[in-house]
Amino acid sequence: MTDTNTINVTQSFALTRPVHVGRSHLVVSDLDRVKQFYETMLGLQVIEQTASGAVLGAGGKPLLMLTTAGNVQRAPRNAAGLFHTAFLLPDRNELGHWLAHAVAHGVRLDGASDHLVSEAIYLSDPEGNGIEVYADRPVGDWTFLSDGTVEMATLHLDLQGLYDNAPKTRWGGMTDRAAIGHMHLQVGNIPEANRFYEGVLGLKKMAVYPGASFFGAGTYHHHVAANIWNSRGATSREGAMSGLSDYSLTFNDRKALDTALATLESLEIPVTRSAEGHVLKDPWGIGLTLTAAE
Repeated sequence: MTDTNTINVTQSFALTRPVHVGRSHLVVSDLDRVKQFYETMLGLQVIEQTASGAVLGAGGKPLLMLTTAGNVQRAPRNAAGLFHTAFLLPDRNELGHWLAHAVAHGVRLDGASDHLVSEAIYLSDPEGNGIEVYADRPVGDWTFLSDGTVEMATLHLDLQGLYDNAPKTRWGGMTDRAAIGHMHLQVGNIPEANRFYEGVLGLKKMAVYPGASFFGAGTYHHHVAANIWNSRGATSREGAMSGLSDYSLTFNDRKALDTALATLESLEIPVTRSAEGHVLKDPWGIGLTLTAAE
């Protein structure tokens, strides 16, 4: 485990852990409209584009893939899939700067919360895909419990104070230190999510809310969350559903990747290879690619 006092200060704590999120892939109906939203409101830059898709990121690093097709069907609200993609900014200053930009562009916010470990702002893209934009508090300010879990809560966030303290200069888009800090998923039941994300992939359950589990690697509060708030009893995704197609987890720890792959093989969970890594699906048909850090 990395000493939190000696981590690379140019990289967010979430990315220094044995496992972290790489990129997210959404299937959308109106590619141009959704792409423009992520460019304008989130400040992502287009890295690649074709007639049927686009890759957006920050500092040349791919974070979000958008694809479309003629047969895309809007996923029902109670389907398994995405609750939100969480974009992690390096500090509170950047979060406030983004908020000022969003307000200036008339963004509609869905909410904002102080989670003790982080400060988070919520919104949705034009097709209803959830988004979180957040900044972590310093790790030294987190409260770890005796079992290794971390104290989290959902408290009021002082948005006005965050806005008032934001830099007054024009926001220049997502910093190259931005990342996807975590993926929050809608699943059919929590015990199965616990078995898969903790028992199979080797993440640790770091916190529990009613109807939700939060899984992290290397003492991070969560890289993946799963809830049943809208999706209790949901079955596997099928067909050309809109929303979350797949996402990737990057393993900084090769041993952790080997252990996960061995567990997948022992349980006879199908895994294929792609240029990116090891491709599989979670119990609800959400695609997942396990990659080794370069």
